[in-house]
Amino acid sequence: MAIYASPETESFYVDGVHQDVPSDAVEVSIELYDALIDGRARGKDIDFTTLPPSLKDKPEVELTTQQLATLERTWRDGVVSESEWLVSRHRDELDMQLDTTLTAPQFAELLVYRQALRDWPQSVGFPDQSLRPTEPNWVQEQIR
Repeated sequence: MAIYASPETESFYVDGVHQDVPSDAVEVSIELYDALIDGRARGKDIDFTTLPPSLKDKPEVELTTQQLATLERTWRDGVVSESEWLVSRHRDELDMQLDTTLTAPQFAELLVYRQALRDWPQSVGFPDQSLRPTEPNWVQEQIR
């Protein structure tokens, strides 16, 4: 059984299965064919511009500003939601007149951070991830 690869159609053809094999098709070994199909299943692209065809990394997708903004809002919403229980716990502890887990300065810092998250979409530089509001270094310890 012979297998052919066509750069023009970027497809494979099997002798005896396909009746019309393009004139630009070149024969490839079953081992190469299997490796190319396996590579494609693992997220690679098949490069038909090389002879024989080879595997290449998929090109990085360029996101639009709108898509980046949507991703940043989703990130922001998740972070606000993730820290909501810290606020609730602190307020509950105050209402029950218990010692609070967070100090008053930590609670104030948390509120400022959460407000910065809410304001993030209107900030200069949005949606650049490197300009996200900076989380206080103790928050992750409290969330875990």
